[in-house]
Order: sequence, then C-alpha cells, then structure tokens
Amino acid sequence: MKLIYEKSQPGRRSSFVPTHDLPAVEVPEELRRAEPPRLPEVHELELIRHFTELSTRNFGIDNGFYPLGSCTMKYNPRINERLVGLPGFANLHPLQEEDGAQGALELMWRLQEILAEVTGLHAVSLQPAAGSQGELTGLMLVRAYFEDRGESEQRRKVVIPDTAHGTNPASVTMAGYEVTPVKTDARGNIDVDDLRVKVDGHTACLMLTNPSTLGLFDENIEEIAKIFHGAGALMYYDGANLNAVCGISRPGDMGFDIVHINLHKTFSQPHGGGGPGGGPIAVREMLEPFLPVPAVVREDDGTFGLDYDRPNSIGKVRGFTGPFGVFVRSYAFIRMFGPRLREMSEVAVLNANYMLARLKDAYELPYDRLCMHEFVLSARNLKREHGATALDVAKRLMDYGFHPPTVYFPLVVPEALMIEPTETEAKETLDAFCDAMLEIAREAAEQPELLKDAPHHRPVQRLNEVRAAKQPVVKYGFADHPHLEPTAREPVVAEAPKGV
Repeated sequence: MKLIYEKSQPGRRSSFVPTHDLPAVEVPEELRRAEPPRLPEVHELELIRHFTELSTRNFGIDNGFYPLGSCTMKYNPRINERLVGLPGFANLHPLQEEDGAQGALELMWRLQEILAEVTGLHAVSLQPAAGSQGELTGLMLVRAYFEDRGESEQRRKVVIPDTAHGTNPASVTMAGYEVTPVKTDARGNIDVDDLRVKVDGHTACLMLTNPSTLGLFDENIEEIAKIFHGAGALMYYDGANLNAVCGISRPGDMGFDIVHINLHKTFSQPHGGGGPGGGPIAVREMLEPFLPVPAVVREDDGTFGLDYDRPNSIGKVRGFTGPFGVFVRSYAFIRMFGPRLREMSEVAVLNANYMLARLKDAYELPYDRLCMHEFVLSARNLKREHGATALDVAKRLMDYGFHPPTVYFPLVVPEALMIEPTETEAKETLDAFCDAMLEIAREAAEQPELLKDAPHHRPVQRLNEVRAAKQPVVKYGFADHPHLEPTAREPVVAEAPKGV
C-alpha cells in the first residue's frame, strides 16, 4: 500500500484557506520558514481514505480484548459520551461564575461524596489530573502533615514494596523523600519481617497497592497498618487496583490514610495514548486542611461553590478544578450501578480467577493463590524448555487478534505475563483468549519459530525494540518528491535480529 506522500500530486487540494482582508502579520525573520511545509497534496477523498486506514491500525477496547494488566482497559459505555456532550457540560467555561455552574459543581460534589464512601475516608479533592499526579499530591499532603507537626526534617523515608508501580518511586523522589524498598514473601505479600526492621521514627509513610500488582490481596494488611501507625507514620494507598474491591472492602477500613483513585481505570473513563485521566485524592479528617484549593463545597443554603479559604492548603496542583469531562463519565458510570457497585468488582475478580484456572497448567504460576482482578503468570517454563520468551508469547497473541497483556512486570516475576480481563468482557471472549494462550504454549513446544518470528499478520512485523527506543524514526521522506528535502528512498527501520 502506498503512503500518502507517494500519492501526492502537485496542485491537488482537499480544502482552501478562506481569503480575508485583515492586515498581514509581521513574522520575525528568525521564525519564518525558508521552505514550504512538507505536506502531501491530495484531494479530499484520498485524505479521508488515508485517515480511515490509519484508524484501522489502532487497537483499542472498541476493537477487541485488551487484557493489559494493571492498566484496566474496560469498556466506556456510550451513554457516558452522550452525557458529557450535553451543552450544559460541554459548553461550560472554566471561569463561569458559580451561580451559573451549579449543575457542574453539584456533580463534582456528589462525586466527591461517592468516592469518600467507596474509600472509607473523610474528604476528597478531584483536582489531580492522573494517578501519577495523585501520587505526588498525596506525598505533598504527607509533607504538609508532618510540617504542621514539626516533624518534616525527621520523616525522610517512604517505604515501597518491590512489586510497586514504577510511578511510586518516581513520585517519592519528586516529593523529596528517600525510597526504602521492602521485599515480597513466598506468598506474594509484603515481607513483614523485612518491613519491621525498616520502619522507624524516620519513616513518613508506606505506598502500597492492595491488591498488589501480583493481583493478590495482602493477607497481613492489618499488621502492616499497626507497624506504620505505631511508628507515627501514614499509610498511602495506590488506587490503581481499586477495581478489585469497590463495595467489598475499603482502603480506609484497612488502615490507609490517603488514597488516590484512578477514575480512568476504575470508573470507565477511556484512557491510553497520553490521556485523559483523573486521579482524585481521598484522605482522613486530619489531612483535610491540606487538600488542594479550591475545594468544591455545599453551602448551608444548599447551593454549591468553590472554597479558597484553606490557609493550610498545599495550593493548586492543576488548572481550574480538574478534568471535568472525566468527572461526568465516572459519575454516570457509578450511578448506573448504584448500590450494586460491588458487582463490578465481583465480576472482575470472577473473570480473572476463571482465566487463571484455565491457564495455570500451561504456564508457571509464581504464587498459587486465588487472585483478585488480575493475575500474573510466568513464561519461564516455555523459555527453559523451548526457548520461547514472554515477549514471544505477546507478539504471537497479536496474530490471534488480541492485544498482548503486560509483560516483564512486576519485576519480581521472571518472564511475567500480567493479565487483567476486567468485568466488561463476556465469557466467550475470555475463552477465546485462553484458547489462544493454550495454543501458543503448544506452538512453543512444537513450532517455536512461529513465536520467534511473530507477529506474522500485522502491518508491522517484529522490530528491533532496543533500536526503536534508542533511535526512533519520526519522519518519512524520499528524494524524488518535488516538495520534500532529499532523504533516503526508504524509511530507516531496523531489521530485527531473531529473538529480539
């Protein structure tokens, strides 16, 4: 298939810039183009075909099963898009006066109240724009809390398990704290013995995902909370895996003091490719004074407003009041479930355990326990016996029409395959995926070259991923096009060595 640059013909147009009688703007010499922009010249139909073809190269939850462990790619009901497009929401200016934005403010306030109930905590700020920013905001609240107590110089350490999301240590470093890693025990829990020797009067908090990225609920969570609170430290809950426990158990009841919630993972807001997302923070009462401003509040007369009078606040962490479109979709999703919200999590856990039961004999199971909403297998047996790696399995899955699961994470599991079905998939889809995984395990034993050369039926086959990361090619050009600068006739794409 030809690229759009190869279809380009001088003089063809798909649209024209309208003429105007405004005076020409003087562009500084250093900002002027020396040559016209490198744009293909095609008619409108060819342009439409080009973008339609590009859209078929994208894979998303609307195309097929997307079991990307720890990222929770679930279906976004179309009613959400109809609601977020209502004129009163879609056309509302961020600087609208409060009396003209009562509907939006009420929605945000009610969403805050729901999230406080779901987490078992006292107060919520919707402001953080994503889970990673929620993490940083939470750590800023930790710092403000200890500064208010005169302990900020003493509390320098944040404990993180070796199964943590990579954003956790990054957020700790950005917040100016020191990372203290703690090990995982043979059951997949935090190693409590290792933890005890690392928690002392210099510890600020624990950052923990529960269930963890192994898909396991920590069996020692009450003991862990006693250790940290006994040392005067706080408990921080990374809410990336909240989809497993909504309506069943609450982080606040487990002993956590701060929770960030990934609205785009738990409550169906579509994400990926850079956003959008939402990362609200829920906290215990003692931390409420430090939450970002403005706070969305309900006044005594029943109206809703924005409260900036928070002298101990850490300030704003995002423009305006947060990603409002995310709030509408999440609120709609929650209200559709109503009091039956726990069914969302129950089905997600059921789906994951069903798939685990079907696959655990063909792949290694690092921790032989019931899982929560996701589970981690290992392709170590395939690599040891047949030379097939987790990456080979992932690439071969693409030939079966499935997006690969997360691979090589968490790092404590060699050749990890991290699978999350969510609650929105039918049993037939789960079975089709399991059938493909079982067939790939058989292929690894009988025809390992099929895996090594996969994918076979995609527009782009196996690339050298190391070179692609270190030397990305972000342009295409060739010498004989009259409007393009001379470059190589073919795009510079590395031929992948076998097995990479």
